[in-house]
Amino acid sequence: MFHDRLQQLADRSLLRQLRPLGSATGPTVELSGRTVILLSSNDYLGLATHPEVIQAAIQATERYGTGAGASRLVCGTLPPHEELEAALAAFKRTPAALTFGSGYLANVGVIPTLIGKDGLILADRLSHASLIDGCRLSGADFRVYRHRDLDHLESILKRRAAGRPTLIVTDGLFSMDGDLAPLPELAALAARFEAMLYVDDAHGTGVMGPSGRGTLEHFDVEGQIPFHMGTLGKALGSSGAYIAGSADLIRYLINTCKPFIFTTAPPPGAAAAATAALAVIQKDPARRARLWANRDRLYTGLRRIGFRLTETVSPILPVLVGEADKALAFAEQLLAQGVYAPAIRPPTVPDATSRIRVTVTSEHTAEQLDAALTAFAHAGTAAGLR
Repeated sequence: MFHDRLQQLADRSLLRQLRPLGSATGPTVELSGRTVILLSSNDYLGLATHPEVIQAAIQATERYGTGAGASRLVCGTLPPHEELEAALAAFKRTPAALTFGSGYLANVGVIPTLIGKDGLILADRLSHASLIDGCRLSGADFRVYRHRDLDHLESILKRRAAGRPTLIVTDGLFSMDGDLAPLPELAALAARFEAMLYVDDAHGTGVMGPSGRGTLEHFDVEGQIPFHMGTLGKALGSSGAYIAGSADLIRYLINTCKPFIFTTAPPPGAAAAATAALAVIQKDPARRARLWANRDRLYTGLRRIGFRLTETVSPILPVLVGEADKALAFAEQLLAQGVYAPAIRPPTVPDATSRIRVTVTSEHTAEQLDAALTAFAHAGTAAGLR
């Protein structure tokens, strides 16, 4: 049975495989015995290998062990978890914060605690899979509005029953297209129709905004959106996720959110690493400045070569290809040229929109980026895309 299903995936160029690395993920990685330029990591600020972040993880592990033992409600809360939540609340300028083992766990747990079977959820069509699963698990009526289409969203809101509990769900920075949700307009619609707005800022945290606080800071709507979610495994270089919001919300989630209640707490080393990463972000703004300079260099180069990109405004630079087989062939040509940037294919993206999702970090050098652009030019020609 499984063999046949695997073959069906292979026939459609949708079969995935794991590629073991021989090094940490950085600007370059060791892959199959050779050094290649990595252009697919979400470690936007290079903090996963920052000495202070690593040292914080080591010290917490030596003191508190490699695991938390159980759920924090069962086994107690370790200092690294409390310190991280205090640091997140201060960074996000909210009264409180709560951490989870992963962004997926946070989304599939928090959304059903916010709204139930009597409610209505409206989600952007390109929302992350974990958001969609959280919406479905809630049991609420669930509808999708066209990507960033405020008129479509408003038309649905106008047709709902007056006073019906409603939740609007969106990414802040969309992970596969690199564009931003129109948060000011979404916040205004939510206020007008007395709906809640749930923003997943996984890719915005540490990247967007003058201080790196995320897409809410970027749009200056932190005071209009009372809570939001984000992750610790991207720009913060660790693992896990958070909800930032009011003290009452956090207490409510501690008592009602199943992935928090019934899951072993994140390792203390990971929590300490994230706290250290937050400190680095705030004391070293030059790191974020390098990220944006690198983004502009690579974006301009890819456009100059002739590739078609999405309407990205972020360090996520998706090169649109179309069919899955062509994207797969392009990725293999890139790897042959010394660049690791795998093809992104359905169901991660809609049919006929397969792509190479290029991501850049603050730690790539100008020489590495120029070498990558040369590789893209050669690979594009070899794959018949130029």
